[in-house]
Amino acid sequence: MSRSDRTAPGPLDPGAGLSENIVHLADGRRIRTVVAGESAGPLVVFEAGMSAPAAEWLAVQRGVSAHARTLSYDRSGYGGSDDDAQPRTVARMADDLHAVLTAAGEHGPVVLVAHSWGGPIIRAFVRSHPDRVAGIVLVDASLASSTVTRKQVVLGRASFRITSLLVRLGAGARVIRMVLPHGHASEFSDDDMAIVTRDYASVRAMRTGVREVNEVLAVGPALREWEAEGFPDVPVVALQGGRREKSAAAQRFREEFNRNAAELLADHPRAQVVIVEGSGHLIPQEQPRAVIDAVLRVAAEAAGS
Repeated sequence: MSRSDRTAPGPLDPGAGLSENIVHLADGRRIRTVVAGESAGPLVVFEAGMSAPAAEWLAVQRGVSAHARTLSYDRSGYGGSDDDAQPRTVARMADDLHAVLTAAGEHGPVVLVAHSWGGPIIRAFVRSHPDRVAGIVLVDASLASSTVTRKQVVLGRASFRITSLLVRLGAGARVIRMVLPHGHASEFSDDDMAIVTRDYASVRAMRTGVREVNEVLAVGPALREWEAEGFPDVPVVALQGGRREKSAAAQRFREEFNRNAAELLADHPRAQVVIVEGSGHLIPQEQPRAVIDAVLRVAAEAAGS
């Protein structure tokens, strides 16, 4: 693959109060990070969901950075980060996360915040680098093996391809309305939403989403192992969507999804499951304050451990 095939755009506006930094991985890939905040406590690291860029965390990161050092980043193939010539397996993405932290000069324990598909990525990171974990916040994260199904893969591929077509037709704003049918929180300004639309509603992001969804079934065995292992002895908060779904099938899935989270953390002495009433899957955009509060609570406990 030539450099021109895998090179991301130039500098991108990360949003008010945030700064963009580029780090370089060992294989030459440039990864865009977004940083903000100053604190003596642990760094808070944000891992986005499938097809989502760092901008997913824009309002959350801004709120958390008033009290802590923070870092979000575009995984390879999103936003301002280069594409990856290798398969986008969960192990590969977890290795990239470690490499990003190392390249950024971060070597201490961190608080990991993961949304959706970011859950398996940080779980793989925890397995490989348990000494690097100070705390965990799971935001409607995909961690139970029972939710990893072939139907999920098929629907994911179709969704990303339809979204890609809409973007090609110039309907990026419509894509955002489809993804957030209940609207976004007031913490997102018009300028913020322009950044989210720029980085999410893109053909490139949807192409990378297809690459990631193709790896979903392969992570099933690892998820079963992690279920048996449990979580490390650090503070953990799981935020789960609480809005009632319109269809019976979607509501059954929501109830199972939330029940799985409660069961996975039931025996953890430092874990808490919080149902975010009125929010769907996209809690960082719908109710960022709930995420900010959970992150700051875990970061404070981690700093005092």
